[in-house]
Amino acid sequence: MSSTNAPSPRRRRLQVREVFGLSPVPVRAREAWIALRGDGEVPPTRFDATSLGVLDVSLSLRTWAGRRRRDRRVPISNLFNRVPTPWQEGWSVRKTQVRDFRGGTLTYDSHNGTDFAIPVGTTVVAAAPGKVLRVSSEFNRGGLKVFIDHGRGLVTTSNHLARALVRPGDVVRRGEPVALSGYSGLDGLVMFPWSVPHVHFNVWLDGAYTDPFAAEGETPLWIHGNEPRPHEGPVDEAWSPTPWDAAAVEEAIRACRPVETRAALEAERDPERRAMNTLFQLNYFPARFSALPRLVVGEHPREPRLTLPFRAEDFEGVAFA
Repeated sequence: MSSTNAPSPRRRRLQVREVFGLSPVPVRAREAWIALRGDGEVPPTRFDATSLGVLDVSLSLRTWAGRRRRDRRVPISNLFNRVPTPWQEGWSVRKTQVRDFRGGTLTYDSHNGTDFAIPVGTTVVAAAPGKVLRVSSEFNRGGLKVFIDHGRGLVTTSNHLARALVRPGDVVRRGEPVALSGYSGLDGLVMFPWSVPHVHFNVWLDGAYTDPFAAEGETPLWIHGNEPRPHEGPVDEAWSPTPWDAAAVEEAIRACRPVETRAALEAERDPERRAMNTLFQLNYFPARFSALPRLVVGEHPREPRLTLPFRAEDFEGVAFA
């Protein structure tokens, strides 16, 4: 196995509050309480002794120290769980029923993305051309996040960021920097330094969480198959926005129970951002809704459209932890 003692490329200096997403403190404290105790709509987070199986202390300490593999591969510390626990039971970091795309157990109950273990301050890039539709920070759900619509029903989100380099409305090219990594969010702060700093990378297809890796008989969403690599080619690819179902978006907003959340959704007048904000709430906090309508028009097949969300000068591939 390749050594993990290679120094990382030079990274931008970040403040502690950015790395962990601590500001504003009163808001973060309230969100932390929701994660631990629930709020009447959102169930509390569940964990037990099996949650220790999520940790990789050796990888964590090396990554916090800014070390990376000499073969320039980014470790994947958790994969998408193909048998997720029901959202009605609350977010679970236990390992009770798990299976990744290979049939292994490199995941946990509620894990709905891919965790790329990278040193804090690493540049995160767009995995495909698209439009930034949301940038937000929720301490109890992934910290600072950037949401990009890549068209044809495909959306990616990068979580646990330290600093966003884009704003809603920005059109980005494949491989264009969108953020600097951190470990923002409650889990990064509470489990420091035993939990691996990482970017939690979500893929949504037609509004549903989707594994970009392919099990047998499936089509991978990565351009390079199940061994994703960063972008190194031309950057002038054409794309068109996802077709949002405006009527379904309004139905979902009406079905949102918390008055404050519903008012925030109604306040956004841009139709694309209104749809993305609503989809965010539906996917991250489904218990807040009395109905969960489908927000995308039509059905879009799995297609190989994504590249690794990091620069070629930093990484050339992936390795499974």
